[in-house]
Amino acid sequence: MGFKKLFASMGVGSASVQTVLHEPNVVPGGVVQGEVHIEAGSVEQQIQGLSVGLMAKVEVETNDGEMKQDIEFGRQQLGGALGLKEGASHTVPFQLEVPWETPITMFMGQQLTGMNIGVTTELAIAHAVDSTDLDPVNVHPLPAQQAILDSFGALGFRFKTADMEKGRIRGTRQQLPFYQEIEFFAPPQFRGLTQVELSFVADGGEMDVIMEMDKKPGLFTGSSDSYRAFQVDLAHFQQTDWTAFVNQWLTEVGGRRNWL
Repeated sequence: MGFKKLFASMGVGSASVQTVLHEPNVVPGGVVQGEVHIEAGSVEQQIQGLSVGLMAKVEVETNDGEMKQDIEFGRQQLGGALGLKEGASHTVPFQLEVPWETPITMFMGQQLTGMNIGVTTELAIAHAVDSTDLDPVNVHPLPAQQAILDSFGALGFRFKTADMEKGRIRGTRQQLPFYQEIEFFAPPQFRGLTQVELSFVADGGEMDVIMEMDKKPGLFTGSSDSYRAFQVDLAHFQQTDWTAFVNQWLTEVGGRRNWL
């Protein structure tokens, strides 16, 4: 028994967890439902706690460039201490709220390249290595987000890439320590424009939409960015023709800056 306890403290023969999601497809502001299955190891152990949360792989700026960092958000405790006898098993159901700001990982039924978000499960065991589990979730756009993304497609913009960056977008309702940028290549009719970066920051009622434009550098001028943020009512977004709205704004900004 002494050797069993020693091995368990090193993670050998220790308890394990497996998380099963009832439905991996969610939207911001929704709920992930599932069950955590705990299987005891070869020795009795004291469980200090069980929790689930969401984890995102985020880009972080450093002095040496960029690096990836796992950032956890929306953690929820699922009960307290538990004595886990050798060979025992337990199933714990859960409902995990998805924050409204959660970046989308799916668009038109396809996984967005560079987007990694999942449910992380942690089983804290006394005097042993923590047992963790990670299960990917597919975060689909809210209807208002889908409408704005569709407007970019209608105008001829092509998806380039998406990423999540640690930091804050000034002047928004942002609460999470990171945000998403979705980048599009500009179509030919916007001849002075290279790309547009799009960000969403939502809560239960409204959403900040942030667009940042990269101008093509000219022979006698350097490149510059144009930044615009506006609010969308999530309940009444259908009252706006977003294709016309985005097109008019890009045309007006380009005209004022003389690059269209």
